[in-house]
Amino acid sequence: MRTSPTPARNRRGVTLIESLIAIGVLAVAIPLVFGAIAESGKSGMSAQAETRSTWIVPVCMEEIRASREGKPEFFTSSKVGESIPPSGQVWALGFSPDGKPVGKVDKDAYEQGTREMGGQPLLYIASIQTVESSTSSGNKPMFTVRVSVEYPAAAPKEKRQSLHFHTRIP
Repeated sequence: MRTSPTPARNRRGVTLIESLIAIGVLAVAIPLVFGAIAESGKSGMSAQAETRSTWIVPVCMEEIRASREGKPEFFTSSKVGESIPPSGQVWALGFSPDGKPVGKVDKDAYEQGTREMGGQPLLYIASIQTVESSTSSGNKPMFTVRVSVEYPAAAPKEKRQSLHFHTRIP
């Protein structure tokens, strides 16, 4: 007596080939999903920094103006025609996550990163630098000001993302 093979509909489970294909698909898909999540977090933080920079940069420019007038809130006084910051110093201001100024960031905290200042959380550091620009003879020297909005403030300087804004001042 011959028995007929069991119909395919009665078989249960999956074959080894089907299992390997499923594992291969997951091995490709999972890293892609996590990579996409990480990138979306970075772009969200970048968008926040761009939005907050409209508040941060004017505060920095106001501090430069106040410094030139001898009434700075955070840094030392400077004169028209002098480079900012003075040699060997760092002019950096810390800003809260909502873009409000917290205070001056010292050189060590600027290089290594800091999470808070005076009990307030920091998310952004704005560094201010000037470079003398060439001008025609007889004119006052002009400086190119670069305000760099760097984030996150807790990261070391080399690992922070940054947005650069430029203008010129006498």
